[in-house]
Formats: sequence, structure tokens, C-alpha cells
Amino acid sequence: MSPIVIVLALSAAVLHATWNAFLRSGADRLWTVTVMSFSGTIIAIPFAFIFPLPASSAWIYIALSSALQVGYTFFLVAAYRYGQLGQVYPIVRGTAPLLVTLGTFLLAGERPSIAQAIGVTLVAVGIMSLALGKSRASWASILFAFATGVIVASYGTVDSIGVHVAQHAGAYAAWVFIGYGTMLPLAFVLVRRNLTVNFGEPDTWKALGGGIAALFAYALVVIAFSLGPAGPITALRETSVVFAILIGWLFLGETLTARRIVAGAIVALGAICLGLAR
Repeated sequence: MSPIVIVLALSAAVLHATWNAFLRSGADRLWTVTVMSFSGTIIAIPFAFIFPLPASSAWIYIALSSALQVGYTFFLVAAYRYGQLGQVYPIVRGTAPLLVTLGTFLLAGERPSIAQAIGVTLVAVGIMSLALGKSRASWASILFAFATGVIVASYGTVDSIGVHVAQHAGAYAAWVFIGYGTMLPLAFVLVRRNLTVNFGEPDTWKALGGGIAALFAYALVVIAFSLGPAGPITALRETSVVFAILIGWLFLGETLTARRIVAGAIVALGAICLGLAR
């Protein structure tokens, strides 16, 4: 991978961990993540009209990615209901890299090199080991987190193909955000019957700030997908779990254990393997 792809993926990792911390700290997490989607949609709309329209064959990928991300949101909220950021996040992110690599191999014919395969494996093993041990999350949280990870792998595979079909990474990302930002509030209303947003409340602006972080995290990954292979990029982004552990410790009062430190080192080693496999 080129240096610019590595920088894009790592930047997305930091931002992704940040918006998950925003979500985990929210009192009503489904409301928080729904309001987060507003900022992404508002920012994406102008770009959707500035950029050329995606190729007609890309719209099915845009719709599918948007719908999968709505499902991802509901499962993630359910997982955080039972577990901490440092417990849930590793499971969610750990299930994705190998599944995405397998998906792109089967659907797009991308064959990872030996170094990339080692890197993907190390990242996945390191992340998954963070969720094991006596202090692991409840089984309900683990199951919801695992299901969320499967959805992450699914929309990651869809995006890795769709961004190439669309022939413009920025346009693809903008329309996915618009689709997601339309579907999620509708889903909220179907579940809760009413969505109330008070722009005079600090929680609203906190959620909107988290939405901006989520927007840039996703956009950077989509751009990276247009420049390099999906499996290694997705795995490199999973270093976000290291940042999530630190954020959970520093800002959410979560425990920083030796197990988590060692597992984080394994993730970092996997990221180095991916960086060297250019």
C-alpha cells in the first residue's frame, strides 16, 4: 500500500474510535446516533451536487450500503447497552477484516499477498483477544457485537466494489451518507414513533460533532478503497481499537489491563506488516 493510503486508513481509525466514544457516552444511544447522522447528511448534500453522479450501476450498491449501515447502527446500540467501549468495540471490529478479505476474494478476485495475509490475521487475532478473559462483556453484548461485525464486513465488501463501479469515490460516499441519513431517522420514527431534537441542548451539539467525525472517518475509508485493496485497508483501519481502548480509559473511566496492552501491540504489529506490503 502507498503511504497516502496508510495515512487515510489510520486517520479514519482515530475518527472512528472517537465517534464510537461519543455514542457510548450518550444517555439515549439510538437518539444520539440518529442525530449524528444529521450532520453527515447536511455536509454530504452539497458534495452530491458538486460531484458527478455515480454510474447508474452503482446505485444498487449505494442503497445496499445505506441499508446495511442502518442495521449496523441498531446492533451497535444494542451491544453498547450491555458492554463497555473497550469490550464491545474489539469484537465489532475484529470480526470484519478477515470477512472482508474473504468477501473481496470471492466477489472481486482480490488476492492478498503473504505479508498482507499475515497482517490481516495479526490484526484480527489481536483485536479479538481484547474481548476475552474474565472481564469480558456479557454474552448478550458479545452476540450483538459479533452480529454488528458481520454487518461491518458486509457493507465494507459492498463499498469496496461500489466505489469502483461508481467511478468517483467522493460522489459514492456523499450519496451513501444521504441514503443512510434518510433511512436511519425513518427507522427511528418507526421504532420510537417520535423524534425530538432540541438545538438548545448540549447533547444535540455533542451528537452533531460525533456525526462530523463519523462522516470524515467513512469518507476517508471510501477514498482509501479507491486507491488500494479492501482487505488490508479494512484491517489497517482496525487499529482504531487501540485508540478506542485509550479513549475508554482516559475519558470514560474504563480499565486498561495488561491483556489489552498486549493485544494492542499485536494489532500494531499487524498494521506494520500491512504498511510494508506495498
